[in-house]
Amino acid sequence: MANSDSFNKRQVEKQKRAKRKEKQKKREERKNNPKSSFDDMMAYVDENGVITSTPPENTKPEGSGNAGSGVLNSKTSN
Repeated sequence: MANSDSFNKRQVEKQKRAKRKEKQKKREERKNNPKSSFDDMMAYVDENGVITSTPPENTKPEGSGNAGSGVLNSKTSN
């Protein structure tokens, strides 16, 4: 009976060592790999609604016209 307990303890210890080794390996991989930058994560939507990784070319100037500006004149005549 004592022999089986010893065997189980050795197996558990072996599993713990393997798990620690795997964690250390993952930790080193994360440390060695460069972190992704914010620019790498950016996605853009073109005029057709398709998501792309390249920024759109400004063919139309933004702010042309007064209709969509959303700014109201603070001095209105009453």
